[in-house]
Amino acid sequence: MATVFIDGEAGTTGLQIRERLHGREDISLISLADDVRKDPAARRDALAAADVSILCLPEDASREAVALCEGTAARLIDASIAYRTDPGWVFGFPEYTPGQRERIAAAARVTNPGCYACGTIAILHPLIAAGLIPTDHPVTVNAVSGYSGGGRRLIEAFEDRQAPNATDSAFYLYALGLEHKHVEEMRIHSRLAHRPLFIPSVGRFAQGMIVSVPLQLWSLPNKPTPADLHAALADHYAGDRFVTVFAPEEAIAHAANLDPQALNGANEMRLYVFGNPAREQAVITAVLDNLGKGASGQAVQNLNLMLGLHEATGL
Repeated sequence: MATVFIDGEAGTTGLQIRERLHGREDISLISLADDVRKDPAARRDALAAADVSILCLPEDASREAVALCEGTAARLIDASIAYRTDPGWVFGFPEYTPGQRERIAAAARVTNPGCYACGTIAILHPLIAAGLIPTDHPVTVNAVSGYSGGGRRLIEAFEDRQAPNATDSAFYLYALGLEHKHVEEMRIHSRLAHRPLFIPSVGRFAQGMIVSVPLQLWSLPNKPTPADLHAALADHYAGDRFVTVFAPEEAIAHAANLDPQALNGANEMRLYVFGNPAREQAVITAVLDNLGKGASGQAVQNLNLMLGLHEATGL
C-alpha cells in the first residue's frame, strides 16, 4: 500500500483529489489534524513520510513546501502554477508526447498543468509538432470556465449574495490586461515563439470548461485542411484513454450541444475539429472539467504513474 499526503487537502483541488482517492485499497492517506496542518514541522514529517505528496496550495505556499523537502527523498506533484515552466520539473500531462508517461513515472518532481493550459496545449502542441502550425504563428485562444477555477473569492462572488464582490453576471470576460497566469505555460509547452492572445471568460456554473483555438488556414504555410488537423490530432492521441478526438463530420453533430459541463467529474478531454474547407477556416475546441482533467483528475493520473500503477486506476 502506498502512502500519499495531500498538503492543502481542505482546498477545492485537494478535496476533489481526496474524493477520487476515497475507498482505494492501494493507497493510505496521511492527514494532519486541524491544529497542526499549517505547522512546518508536522508538514515536513508528512512530506518526508509519504511515497508521493500532492501540493494543493497557493504558489508561494507550494514553494515553501518544496523548501521543506530539501535533503529528503520526497516525491511531489505540485498543482499550483509555481513550477509549470521550470525545466527541472516534469510536465504532468501524460498524453503530451511519446515517453511523457515514463518521465512522470520516474520523476521526483511533477508539475500539474493549469486547466486552461491543459486544453490549449492539448490542441496546439501536436499541430506544431506535426508542422501544421509554425512556432512563430500568432495564436488566439478563447475559453470559458466555471467559477470554481477562480478559487475561493470567485466562488463567493457567484454563490454568496452578501459577499463584497458578489456578482449578478451570467457571463463575463476577464484578464483583459492580457497577463493571465497560464499564458507563459501555454507558450512554452506548446512550443510557441510568441505568447498567444488569450481571452478567458467565466460563466455562472461551478465547473467545466471549453477552450477554443480559431485558425485561418489560408494564413498557414502549408494551408492544411480541417481533415489534416484532425489526422494530426487523432494520430497523436491514438490509443489514449482520456483524450478523444472528433473529426469535422463528427464534431458538427455536437456543435449545438457543446456543453462546458459535459465532462464534469471525469478525467477526460474531448477535442473537436470544426472546419469550413471552402473558407479555409477551422476552430479546434477542447471540452474538459477544470477540476478533473484540468486539476485533480490529472493529479491522480500522475500519482498512479509515479506509484507504478495503471494510470486509469480509480479514474
